[in-house]
Amino acid sequence: MRVMASVITIAVACVSATAAQGSVSRPNVLFIMSDDHTTQAIGAYGSRLAKLNPTPVIDSLAKNGMRFDRVFCNNAICSPSRASIITGQYSQRNGVTTIGGSITADKQYLPIEMKQAGYQTAMIGKWHLEAEPGAFDYYCVLERQGKYVDPDFRIRGDKPWPGNMITKKGMHSSDAITNISLEWLKNGRDKKKPFFLMHHFKAPHDMFTNAHRYDTYLEDTKIPEPTNLHTRPDGSVGSRGLGSGLGKKAPWFLGRRLKVPENLEEKEYVEECYQRYLKRYLRCVKGIDDNIKRLLDYLESTGELDNTIIMYTGDQGYFLGEHDLMDKRWMYEEAMRMPFIVHWPAQLKKEQQNDWLINNTDFAPTILELAGVSKTPDYMQGHSFASALKGEAKPADWRKVTYYRYWMHMNHKLAVPGHFGIRSDRYKLIFFYGSQPNGPPKNPVFACTPAAWEFYDLEADPKEMNNLYKNPEYRQIIDLMKTQLKETREALDETDENYPKVQRIIDANWSN
Repeated sequence: MRVMASVITIAVACVSATAAQGSVSRPNVLFIMSDDHTTQAIGAYGSRLAKLNPTPVIDSLAKNGMRFDRVFCNNAICSPSRASIITGQYSQRNGVTTIGGSITADKQYLPIEMKQAGYQTAMIGKWHLEAEPGAFDYYCVLERQGKYVDPDFRIRGDKPWPGNMITKKGMHSSDAITNISLEWLKNGRDKKKPFFLMHHFKAPHDMFTNAHRYDTYLEDTKIPEPTNLHTRPDGSVGSRGLGSGLGKKAPWFLGRRLKVPENLEEKEYVEECYQRYLKRYLRCVKGIDDNIKRLLDYLESTGELDNTIIMYTGDQGYFLGEHDLMDKRWMYEEAMRMPFIVHWPAQLKKEQQNDWLINNTDFAPTILELAGVSKTPDYMQGHSFASALKGEAKPADWRKVTYYRYWMHMNHKLAVPGHFGIRSDRYKLIFFYGSQPNGPPKNPVFACTPAAWEFYDLEADPKEMNNLYKNPEYRQIIDLMKTQLKETREALDETDENYPKVQRIIDANWSN
């Protein structure tokens, strides 16, 4: 009997060990996201700023993994983009169309599904979705936008959300967020389970404040200018003259915030504003890059680096002076395009590039498939591109266009009108409907702007300077894309059936 008991004990122990080993052998997932970190400011994307070497660590992730070249957000503003990532849904479906949107714990689908798949989950850094990130096993998140210095963090505790707070005195947010993630990785998790950690930097969101150790970084360097720094796109009556630029009279008054001398001529004023703007931005980027190295060093020291899928992205793109613009919001490439890099030594060959049309609703389905979830939940609208990471060919039924909509008409004093559209591999079609979805404007800044169409051939005109909507040579393509736009909006429940004011504008201008 004692022999039989010993055999049973050994057998149970072996099964438990095998189960634990099988669980741990699944890849960890480290999802790193910065706020407003655009492809132009990542060396691996080869922009005019690459020679400044602003991101050697992020570049190494791309060199030893896969760089995705056609990844786009569906709404270039913080909260809606984050909502799409956490739900796998577009804005109308998840309800977050503007910066004040909220995702409650029961709809935080990505961590819910990852927990069910056996992962331990954590959300650390910038959350910006108002409601408690309660679906995560652990969270320590910035209060709304968060502060760059002496940041306050909300944590789970005895008081109702958001009443439990800790403050990291004397610290820069990028350093503090990384410290918290490292502490959780070292001491806060169950190391018998694979982890899913969403590590979100506040930087380099405006107004840019870097850690003091970077105060002299690029001090004596002239930052290369975009070729269209002084030139707005030809655009349309729906967009022309709008948006916040770098000049003296531009909305948001960036130059004043950066203390650019007012006695400069306009051209010199814009150029000086650009230099100060970019240096402050890139100093914040440098702090991100250095802190990512701290995370990689820890994973290497524990032997977990090879079995950890590291994803790096920004919540959207950002204008760095292109078109004489700053901020994001527009459907133009610099704002719509997201960086996306995956490093996974156990699976990926080095120096891979991908050009599938991907958007941020696809992140959740992809992470779930990589975690062993065989089928994307029906409530998610995105599609997994895990097969790309496995070296497989693009599926024949992969999307031909990706959809975009900006809802916050003329908000935030940044003068960007409401618009929507689609982007294909080569072309982009945008409709500026120029109105709040419902109700009369509360003040003149929200007044309607003209409705108009814009169309760009991104192969011939990658900087989107020439609106070809009225060019008869493209009429057949434009008509096709209008059909695709209508079908895409219907398929994604992104129509304006519930917004009669906008629908009337669409109906009146669709055939123009």
